[in-house]
Amino acid sequence: MSHIWKKIMGCSIAAGCFFAQPSAAEVVCDGGSTCLVPTKGNAPTSVYSVYCPVAGSKVTPIQQAPRLSSLAGKTIAIVGGSFRASVTHPELKKIILEEAPDARVLVLGEIGSAGVWPSPGVIRQQKDDFVQRLKEEKVDAVISGNGGCGLCTPKEMGSCIAAEYAGIPAVMIAAPGFIEQAKLTAYAAGVTEPRVATYPGAFSSHTEQQLRDNTRKVLWPQIRKALTTPIAPAKEQVASPVAKKKNIVFTGDLAQVNQYFVNQHWTDGLPIVPPTPDAVAEFLKFTDEVADGVVAMMPTSRREVRVRDVAVNGVMAGCLPEYMPVLLAITRAMTDGDFRRTLASTHAWTPYCWLNGPVARQLGIDHEQGEISSIANARIGRFINLAMLNLGGYYTKQNRMGTFGYLMPWCLAEDESTVLGIGWLPFHMQRGFQVNENTVTMASSLNWGNNMAPTGDDPVKIMELMAWDATEKQQFAIGSGTPCVYRTFLITPQVATNFARGYKTKESLESALVNTARMPLLQRAWANYYANPGSTFNPETYPPERHIRKLARTEHADETTTPFWLRWSEKDSLLTVPTMQLGKTALLVTGDANRNKSMCVPGGGTATVRITLPKKWDELMAQRGYDPLASFYLRTSLSPRKPDFTPSRRRPSPSPRAF
Repeated sequence: MSHIWKKIMGCSIAAGCFFAQPSAAEVVCDGGSTCLVPTKGNAPTSVYSVYCPVAGSKVTPIQQAPRLSSLAGKTIAIVGGSFRASVTHPELKKIILEEAPDARVLVLGEIGSAGVWPSPGVIRQQKDDFVQRLKEEKVDAVISGNGGCGLCTPKEMGSCIAAEYAGIPAVMIAAPGFIEQAKLTAYAAGVTEPRVATYPGAFSSHTEQQLRDNTRKVLWPQIRKALTTPIAPAKEQVASPVAKKKNIVFTGDLAQVNQYFVNQHWTDGLPIVPPTPDAVAEFLKFTDEVADGVVAMMPTSRREVRVRDVAVNGVMAGCLPEYMPVLLAITRAMTDGDFRRTLASTHAWTPYCWLNGPVARQLGIDHEQGEISSIANARIGRFINLAMLNLGGYYTKQNRMGTFGYLMPWCLAEDESTVLGIGWLPFHMQRGFQVNENTVTMASSLNWGNNMAPTGDDPVKIMELMAWDATEKQQFAIGSGTPCVYRTFLITPQVATNFARGYKTKESLESALVNTARMPLLQRAWANYYANPGSTFNPETYPPERHIRKLARTEHADETTTPFWLRWSEKDSLLTVPTMQLGKTALLVTGDANRNKSMCVPGGGTATVRITLPKKWDELMAQRGYDPLASFYLRTSLSPRKPDFTPSRRRPSPSPRAF
């Protein structure tokens, strides 16, 4: 059985997870978290009996479609469109027709594609339409590609999964570094023997002739074999009763526990706190949910996360038991598509979160100077890292592919007292929550660091600087990828106070940023043409001038006043395209109240989830030395609102301003 399939199934079949018992030479505590047992010389040694941190999978394997006896007379769909598919896919059609002249081959737009395989319970029209097309065209086999990045690989495998569910054999094309991810994506959908053909290298770095030669000499033999070699019978799912999760999976001293967890791929490599029964029980006191209750179904791995799983990972991360309601909310937020869809990318997306509401202040989650390194914030960030692994099923080199710049997740909090004091709404109130409700918001970042220090108190000038910062900091360097991306702006209280003199709400500031943040069309076209994150263009068949005209149309170029940071060009106006869009910006007031700082954090969308406290919260917290939650409440006459962020197709030009 594949090691990836074992990982997808979680603790139910991971080596030793449910069934490893202490040897006769080992001593197990009688329900305690630490035992002192005699060793040589009668020196006491701490021994820990620990739980498994991995959530169990609910994947049900399917019986895959029979393979073909030959390609003669068959209808073959070659689908997808990523990474030079415009070269490889037509070449595949030629090869198929050379070997089977009576075959019928549908390529790219002639048939469409399924996109990413949807999470359980999610209806995705694109997938349903694709399956319907396969049936209408009586397709006998599907070839999908090309998987050359962490985002396109699940998308291209989605078409293969859809085909297998429809009873049609399929094979995917991927570059060497994405084979494991392609298979993991299939396993999570119940396809236990996915077929993947390996392209020898990076698609976008090869010439068209190299692509054609490799398609014929390297890819095609693999594809033919994948479509004609019989599939083994579906593997039966190995499941264990939920009650088994209460069992001890290992017993040893601190070093042994840590090494065991490393060997099982249950940690991020840093030392952990042993998740003993007593330690986990302390966490479970801080929720009214039952230990075996389901918190979330993780879309990536189809893991069914239970309350106890969250507690185990919280213990491992060094969190305090009273963080449990926050950890449960983080886990639920991790299932949101806007948050998690990009985390597999090789562009090194970093998950992070921020808290709103009185519980953040009660728990001492820092929102002031040094917050990024404060212990409480760092502990919650560590939980996110472990939850990505053990609850979400993100494994390095399989579906957590960040190459450059990946950081440890972090946690922030908003300075709500300052926000309300200047007449703005805290983030959670912008999302419709009451001022004293508690929320956690999950987000992801591609560019963390390098903050800006705007001088002066002119709110419009500071806004222009932030718009410049946004244009420079996009998801991909030099603005080569998606034109308008999600961003979080971190603004220190002093800068926010200056802003409030000119912008009465966060929404009015966002609108000003959207209208100001623009990039010259020629700059955008050059970046997208020569540094396209997903493909390469042939200047002979698709010259740069044609790309400029295309982007002018699709990205709604306008003749606008030259952005102030480009006034050195001595041009009064330029043809520009927007780099921001309404509804894709989070403005968070946080950080050093005595420093003029702002930082643009480009990344993925946000997911905000309510933090649910147990009924006896105040009683439990009093036992641990905390003041009542109500003592951390804030008062305001402002009402929460959830504005309509439906963006218009075109943006008004920014007004001219002297430099």
